[in-house]
Amino acid sequence: MRQVRGLLFLDYVRMLRAQKTARVAELLTTEDLAYLATKIEPNAWYPMDSFERLGNAILALVANNDMFAVQLWGRYSASVLHKANPLLLEPNAPEETLHRFRVFRQTFFDFDALGVPLMHDGEAHIEVRCHMGLPAEEAATHQTMGFFEGLLELAGATDVRSKLAEKSWAGAPRTLIVIRWAAPPR
Repeated sequence: MRQVRGLLFLDYVRMLRAQKTARVAELLTTEDLAYLATKIEPNAWYPMDSFERLGNAILALVANNDMFAVQLWGRYSASVLHKANPLLLEPNAPEETLHRFRVFRQTFFDFDALGVPLMHDGEAHIEVRCHMGLPAEEAATHQTMGFFEGLLELAGATDVRSKLAEKSWAGAPRTLIVIRWAAPPR
């Protein structure tokens, strides 16, 4: 069974706890609803299936199925993850920060959810392999895209631009984000 670290799971639980609507219960299983009433431990592991359903509920109830809103939230989440993991970021060194992420990613998922198959000065390719259904996989990709945009900006990169080069939900063999940036001013 695939799992996600509590630090990421907790953000989803918080967002849904804030929703004061009966629709939350309609979109989640009994197991998922139990997490909304339980203390989430940041260092514990939680089931990816529940994480996916929580994410789908957030997409519907919080983001109104707007992928740009999901991407913006991903951007914001970079600072939250950095605060929890200060060594993730190397100031004024975007490439080093991405190298550090390669190490840290194993602490967030117990499977190979994200890969960085190509990286060089000012460009990186990010593979998203969450193996979720729609719309969760698409939302996870937009959240990931925003996360890397935010992380690179925190690391001093400027003119950060990203695009989806391949989409598994549209028939491509994988999902691939291409992200480009300018080096920080010296």
